[in-house]
Amino acid sequence: MVRPAADSGGDQPVVGDHVPASALAIVAHPDDAEFQCGATLAKWARQGCEVHHLVLTDGSKGTWDAEADIEALVRRRQQEQRDAAAALGATGEVVFLGRTDGELVADVATRAEVSAVLRRLRPEAVLGHDPWRRYRLHPDHRAAGQLAVDGIVAARDPFFHPEQLTGRLEVHRPSLLLLFESDVVDHLEEVAAADTAAKLAALEAHESQLETTHFYRLEPGEDRHGVLEAFRDRERAQLADTGARFGCGPAESFHRIVDQL
Repeated sequence: MVRPAADSGGDQPVVGDHVPASALAIVAHPDDAEFQCGATLAKWARQGCEVHHLVLTDGSKGTWDAEADIEALVRRRQQEQRDAAAALGATGEVVFLGRTDGELVADVATRAEVSAVLRRLRPEAVLGHDPWRRYRLHPDHRAAGQLAVDGIVAARDPFFHPEQLTGRLEVHRPSLLLLFESDVVDHLEEVAAADTAAKLAALEAHESQLETTHFYRLEPGEDRHGVLEAFRDRERAQLADTGARFGCGPAESFHRIVDQL
């Protein structure tokens, strides 16, 4: 069920009011889900949804330190993702495919792995990167979006990867696909203060990324706490601005696909 956003026209987004029983966020890197749909996942988890994460790459390029221990970084980023999922209230699995960061390809072998996860976890809703977003620079985000879409098609049809269907797995068709980072927004998930707080806590669980993106270039004596507060303010403002554009409270935006599933 959905309700129209306030003061919306026929082409304006609707605000979702259905909480799926289970959801799977398919993302390129650790922290992508928290940035793009963390408040939505927190809201759903708070209302009883079993939330899962599927992270496709190992996050091994997530540092500007040329001397970094990459194997240690990969282990750290996996634990950070587990901690972030816990901060959202997620009770489902956190699955890592482990493809090399920056080298993700939407090939048949990777599609088969995504299909297998979908068939095993059987989510009602899937969330992922919009692969058709214009001017997207990061190749992993393009590939991850394509893999989410292609994986859904493969998971629902028995003649895709039939070797998976030997009694261990069965075909599965999700009811809802929400694509984030979309140029064409037609769905909003309005979120409460508790969901915003959970999103911020989850983002801050990715400590290695805060070091890289926010604290890496701190000048001597510069206030680390002030930088973190500015980051929190930006995230709150983005949620508020997204909702305000369509006449509702703080929200995250998506392109919604139902009929084609």
